[in-house]
Amino acid sequence: MTSTRLPGKVLLEAAGVAMLEHHLTRLTAAGLPVIVATTTNVDDDPVAVLADKLGAGVVRGSEHDVLSRFALAVREFEPDVVVRVTSDCPLIDGEVVRRGIDAWVAAGDPALYASNALERTYPRGLDFEVFSAEALLEADRLATETPHREHVTPWLYTDSTRAKLNLPWERDASAYRITLDTPEDLRLLRILIEDHDAHRLDTRGLVALLDERPELVAINAQIEQKKLGQ
Repeated sequence: MTSTRLPGKVLLEAAGVAMLEHHLTRLTAAGLPVIVATTTNVDDDPVAVLADKLGAGVVRGSEHDVLSRFALAVREFEPDVVVRVTSDCPLIDGEVVRRGIDAWVAAGDPALYASNALERTYPRGLDFEVFSAEALLEADRLATETPHREHVTPWLYTDSTRAKLNLPWERDASAYRITLDTPEDLRLLRILIEDHDAHRLDTRGLVALLDERPELVAINAQIEQKKLGQ
């Protein structure tokens, strides 16, 4: 709720539904338990309430040490495998996430880090990462740099000795941006959801829509993603 570029963004609405609810609904297509790891700040009380109402697990921890918050979720819910997604992705594709999990499991390496954003081909806003709970807890024990604590996974994906698996899409659609971080992003997402039922489209449908409507893509094309450590 304390986002600097778009305060309260996860509870802003499109088609009368909070972005967080769109996000959690899309994730249910992966067929796995969903946990919302939010902060202990009073500002985030409504996030915890909505997540609980929607049937998601909830943990609350440090605002800035997000890695410790994820570790708290692992210790409380005891998953074997962790899929990390950020709550500013209301159009995330649960089926794509499920296929990513299947690929991680098929690889048979508990130390493996997998993501569809190591080499970006999906639109920004469909990102996910897969790793073992054991690897996450190892990162929590050993990571000391502030960016590693704040951004959860850099300790894993910058480890030169760790096996990594990139999960690309069928074409390069990385120029498209359907994440929620700025007022321009919000404007685009509202148009996509309210006028084009984007919350019912899979990745192929979303990309086809953006291909057909360059004037929509232009709404937030100038936005620069915040870099690690910013």
